[in-house]
Amino acid sequence: MADRALDNEMVDPRTFGKENRLHEIYAELRREDPVHWTEPDEYRPFWAVTKHADILEIERQSDIFLNDPRTTLLTRQQEADVLEFTGGSHIAIRSLVQMDDPDHRVLRALTQSWFMQPNLKKMDGALASLSKEFVDKMEGLGGECDFVTDVAVWYPLRVIMNILGVPREDEPLMLKLTQELFGSSDPDMQRDEKQAMFDTNVITDFFNYFTKITEDRRANPTDDVASVIANATVHGEPINHIDAMGYYIIVATAGHDTTSSSTAGLLLALLQNPDQMAKLKADLSLLPSAIEEAIRWVTPVKHFFRTATQDYELRGKKIKKGDSLLMCYPSANRDEDVFENPFTFDIERKPNKHAAFGHGAHLCLGMHLARMEIKALFSELLPRLDHVELAGEPSWVQANFVSGLKHLPIRYQMQRKAA
Repeated sequence: MADRALDNEMVDPRTFGKENRLHEIYAELRREDPVHWTEPDEYRPFWAVTKHADILEIERQSDIFLNDPRTTLLTRQQEADVLEFTGGSHIAIRSLVQMDDPDHRVLRALTQSWFMQPNLKKMDGALASLSKEFVDKMEGLGGECDFVTDVAVWYPLRVIMNILGVPREDEPLMLKLTQELFGSSDPDMQRDEKQAMFDTNVITDFFNYFTKITEDRRANPTDDVASVIANATVHGEPINHIDAMGYYIIVATAGHDTTSSSTAGLLLALLQNPDQMAKLKADLSLLPSAIEEAIRWVTPVKHFFRTATQDYELRGKKIKKGDSLLMCYPSANRDEDVFENPFTFDIERKPNKHAAFGHGAHLCLGMHLARMEIKALFSELLPRLDHVELAGEPSWVQANFVSGLKHLPIRYQMQRKAA
C-alpha cells in the first residue's frame, strides 16, 4: 500500500494531538498493511510495524534488531542539525534507549536495584504523604483546576526528583526542559524564539545542570541516584561524561513525563466512562488493573526504532540489513488480535498484555515505580471526590515520540469532612 499522504499524516506531530485520527490510521494499517514501507516527505524511509505480535518479535531479538543508530523519528533536517551540534555524532543524547549490549546491560545494572519492587517498597509512606499533599492542593483550588498542569505533571516530577536528588526549587526548570525536549514540535511547549537566539538549547541546558550535579556528588556522595551515576564504574573505568549526562536525562525526563500522561489519562478515561468510575470508586481493589488499562489506553511512548543487522522476513515482508523499523506502540495496544474490544476502556481487563513498557532487554526500568505512584494518588483522590466532571475540552501534546494530555480542565466537589 503506497499512500504518501497517509505516510505524512502518520508521522506528523499534529496527528498525535488528535487521538481518534491517529488510531484510525493505525487501524487501517493493521488491517491492510501491518508491516508498511513508509516514505514521508521529510523523513528517511522505514518500515512501520503496527501489530502487537510483530513488535514483540522484534523486541525479543535485540541481537538482530538494534537500538543504535536510529532510535526516534527525526526529520532529515533534524538529523543534520544533530550532526552539526555534536560535531559528527548521529545522536545528541546517549542514554539507555540508544544503547545496545554490552553497554546497555552494564549501564542498566547501575540503577536497576533502585527501581525494583523490594527497594521501592520503602517509598510507600512517602508516596501516600505526597498524594495527600496534591489532593489537598486540589481541595484548596476551589472546585476547578487543570488536572494536568496543576497535579499530573507535578506529582510524578516530585517523586523522580527526590529519587534523583534534585532540589525542590529546581523542579520547575526540570519540567520546562522536559517539555521542551519531548514537546519540541508543540507550539505551546517549544522554546520561544527569543531564547532560541542564544547559543544554547535544551540539551546544553541539561548537560550544564547535571555537570554541576556530578561534580557535587563526586565530592559529597549521598544515597540518591545522582550519586550512583556520578560515581559509577563502567567496564572498569569511571563512567564517561556523555553516558552520565544521558543517564541523568533519561531518568529526569522519561522518569516522570510518561507517568504524568498515564495519571491524567486515567482520570479522563474514567470521566468518559462513568460506569468504570463508579465501579472503581466502589471497589479500590480494582486499581491495579485500572492502572494497567490506563497505561494501555494512553501509551505515553509512541514509538521506538530498531535497525536490522541482517536480512529478515517479517509477516511476509523482506526486511533488508540496515532497514529501520518503527514500532508503533499505540497501535499494538489496540490490536484486535490481542485485545477483546480494544477501543473499550475496561478497568477489569484481564489479561492485559499491553506493550506500553516495551519488551525484552529494554523493558521499562521505571514501570514498577510508575504503577506505585498512580496507585498512591488515586487511592487518596477517589475516596475524597464526591463529584467530578469535565469543565472544558481536553487537549493533547502535539509530539510523535512521547506525549499525552496537555490540558484536562475539571470541575469537582470534594467530600465534606466530618465535623
